Amino acid sequence: MDGSFLIGARAVTRDDTFRAIDPATNEALDPAFATSSLDDVAEACRLAADAFDTYRETDPETRAAFLEAIADEIEAVDGLIERAVRETGLPQGRITGERGRTTGQLRLFAKLLCQGRWAGVVIDTALPDRQPLPRADLRQRRIALGPVAVFGASNFPLAFSVAGGDTASALAAGCPVVVKGHPAHPGTSLLVGRAIQAAVRKCGLPEGVFSLVQGASNALGGALVADPHIKAVGFTGSRHGGLALVEIAQKRPEPIPVYAEMSSINPVLLFPHALAARAADLGKAYVGSLTMGAGQFCTNPGIVVALDGPDLDRFVDAAAEALGGAAPQVMLTGSIHANYDKGVTLLGGQSGVETIARGTEDSGVNRGRAALFGTTGAAFVANPALADEVFGAASIVIRCADKAEVARVLEGLEGQLTATLQLDDEDVEDARALLPILERKAGRILANGWPTGVEVSYAMVHGGPFPATSDSRTTSVGTAAIERFLRPVCYQDLPDALLPKAIQRANPLGLPRLIDGELE
Repeated sequence: MDGSFLIGARAVTRDDTFRAIDPATNEALDPAFATSSLDDVAEACRLAADAFDTYRETDPETRAAFLEAIADEIEAVDGLIERAVRETGLPQGRITGERGRTTGQLRLFAKLLCQGRWAGVVIDTALPDRQPLPRADLRQRRIALGPVAVFGASNFPLAFSVAGGDTASALAAGCPVVVKGHPAHPGTSLLVGRAIQAAVRKCGLPEGVFSLVQGASNALGGALVADPHIKAVGFTGSRHGGLALVEIAQKRPEPIPVYAEMSSINPVLLFPHALAARAADLGKAYVGSLTMGAGQFCTNPGIVVALDGPDLDRFVDAAAEALGGAAPQVMLTGSIHANYDKGVTLLGGQSGVETIARGTEDSGVNRGRAALFGTTGAAFVANPALADEVFGAASIVIRCADKAEVARVLEGLEGQLTATLQLDDEDVEDARALLPILERKAGRILANGWPTGVEVSYAMVHGGPFPATSDSRTTSVGTAAIERFLRPVCYQDLPDALLPKAIQRANPLGLPRLIDGELE
């Protein structure tokens, strides 16, 4: 590993460098990584623009083979798991599973490309004899937006990073990608970036289809979003960071969409009959979800909402016992750990909030000590600060006086990635009454499970109303993620020789088509 970054087919080094830090020890890791300059960013974006028209018109099978090749190359990288563990503090099993998710979603998009539905082919054939006016021959397909900037996330060094869902869906759509690697794991980013670079070369694609820039400054990411060649942005991270990119994108002479996944506290609703039947089991399972991965999931259960009473007491007692024995886990970076400690202190100091339990103490560095708090529905509604996300294993149990107060708590929430219902058959009618609120608030509603864990599939939605995401119409996980990077174009009365293959009369690509309102 030479500490380079990747501009098209080249590996580039610079004198200005930075290092990754092992969060488990605060040890600086070798090697030093070159910081990309603003000129490097501009060159990567120019190469992406040069590659765009060629790459976007590759046939679906070619792009599918490219995604498959990326997956194969990632699986062949020596030392990837070990490097990711050192740069993130995450356990080896978690990173190994994440690598499988990363290659799996690349192959899922490859399969989607071959199925052809993504192209959105719609044809209204000419009606020359229609009265009072004839109808022209109209043919629609969806094309790639243009080069896409992708920002690697801190909490998923593989699945939401260099070859993660944003990159996979953009490449599937036909968009070249310039990735800004997360500065916490530059070695992991470089290893995966080289795998993509190798796949570009193997598939004979233009070099500008992929570049990786690296560095710790916000100016680097700002320059990437501001570059006129970039036509869309994929981001997973903090609300502050996401909104900063949205502001840059909207102030450009040509504003562009920013698909930012940002902040969510993912409410869990405990309904009365479920609580009466299995309060203790629910309490233990809840703590398992809360503390998974040191709570560093965007779908972490940040609040629990339930009617006050003895059954809720049993849930809280079980949760407190489980959490009290939870050992602190290494957090991703020193700054994330510091922000977590600050958030826990602020939350515990709010009026009307009691500390129910803390995890065990630990003398190691950057260990996040889990925290469980309690408050009332009235206090939660009265104090918006209680709904602020604390990124880590911290959560609040909200005791509500009645069903109306439960509804008021939910109505006061911002947009969420998830909402979870713990219910039995006898709770269905109560849940039905709250479902319209939850549909307005969340992108995914689940029953009798826990929100941590997102299946990569055709039906998955990993998005939601602001501030869960900057655009509630989209998802960053699942095959529908490709739609963020496509736009429709209509072709009227063009001769067949000028039409793109996707909408030629003989349908040479074999795509599914809607012809005069009938699916072919």
